[in-house]
Amino acid sequence: MEQTALFESEQNQPLAARMRPRTLEEFAGQRHLLAEGRILRRLIDEDRISSMIFWGPPGVGKTTLARIIAGRTKARFIDFSAVNSGIREIREVMRQAEEGRRFGDRTIVFVDEIHRFNKAQQDAFLPFVEKGSILLIGATTENPSFEVNSALLSRCKVFVLRALDTEDLLQLLKRALEDPRGFGGQKVLIGEDELRALAVFANGDARMALGTLEMAVLNGEPDADGGLRVTKETLEQCLGRKSLLYDRDGEEHYNLISALHKSMRNSDPDAAVYWLARMLEAGEDPLYIARRLVRFASEDVGLADPRALELCIACYQACHFLGVPECNVHLTQAVVYLSLAPRSNAMETAYMAAKEDAVRMLAEPVPLHIRNAPTRLMSELGYGKGYRYAHDYAEKLTDMRCLPDSLEGREYYVPTTQGLEERFARRLKEIKDWKRQQREGKEKP
Repeated sequence: MEQTALFESEQNQPLAARMRPRTLEEFAGQRHLLAEGRILRRLIDEDRISSMIFWGPPGVGKTTLARIIAGRTKARFIDFSAVNSGIREIREVMRQAEEGRRFGDRTIVFVDEIHRFNKAQQDAFLPFVEKGSILLIGATTENPSFEVNSALLSRCKVFVLRALDTEDLLQLLKRALEDPRGFGGQKVLIGEDELRALAVFANGDARMALGTLEMAVLNGEPDADGGLRVTKETLEQCLGRKSLLYDRDGEEHYNLISALHKSMRNSDPDAAVYWLARMLEAGEDPLYIARRLVRFASEDVGLADPRALELCIACYQACHFLGVPECNVHLTQAVVYLSLAPRSNAMETAYMAAKEDAVRMLAEPVPLHIRNAPTRLMSELGYGKGYRYAHDYAEKLTDMRCLPDSLEGREYYVPTTQGLEERFARRLKEIKDWKRQQREGKEKP
């Protein structure tokens, strides 16, 4: 837990901290929430703030906005750390907030990374949020539907903050060069193209944009007039390789694998290869991707192209042998192949239909004639009686029934006419027609 003054001393603070907006007018981006007449702006202006969750990527102003709200509402601001605070600290602050409420004081408790609080810690806030002892503002980069307890989430309004666009970041960088809190007291020479490149590099993250600008200025070359010149070469060294937004256990992980699947399913190899590259360049385990491709090969291609599964198994083995970056080309081959392969989800629909019956009828007995009889007692009980071995017959077929009597006639596998599955469809029809004819012939007197 950290209880802070609203704005601490700016001495020796990083540029991003010095340039932290103090008013809504300085705040960059989020016009969908904060423009005149928008819902959050109205709530702030009319002082009708309730508990809320800010959900958005890093560096978009979640903490800053909470501090601005506290300043506008003249509320006591308490900054909680999800890493360092336990139940005892939460209860102590809640006690102080309850006492303050009796004297008409309001307390805003800001919890950064609220998704890191466990269930017990989140539950500790509940009674105080319900009573109005505190206004809770939580910030999270993860989907609150999955990471915040439903009881607490139902008492908070969720506002989605978006990554800043390039123009927002460009204006932010220019202000940092002109504002006395930034580099306004210095003569910094940097071109428009370099500033825009820096804004693009930051990928919607204001903190990254300001931090990179500060690094570039500190490494600038002094000129004859006593200023600092940031050259293209200096900026390129500061930018380095962009750290892609990605968390193997977070929502973006699932968003990207979903994008890969759906691009392949929609036969769009260009999009599929792009999403593959996004995952690999962000550090995803290639074996995870290969496993998902193996699943896709049967779920979305199946018998329309049986070789798809073979190719994906080979791809998995190549990834295991070589690792990154060498295996990237094998994954690309598999992704493109799957994108262009004929489509059939007959395997998936067959299993799901059978699963529904299996779950509903778990106690359905196996017909006696297709049971093994390893013991004499089992033979005496009729196990295996009437079983017909298909290889003993010229057609390599029999009309023997293998489903339980209660499910006789049920069809789970319904082949499509895509790719090679058309051959399997014809073969299946021939088998069913032959069996029906055999049974009809036996039924005739």
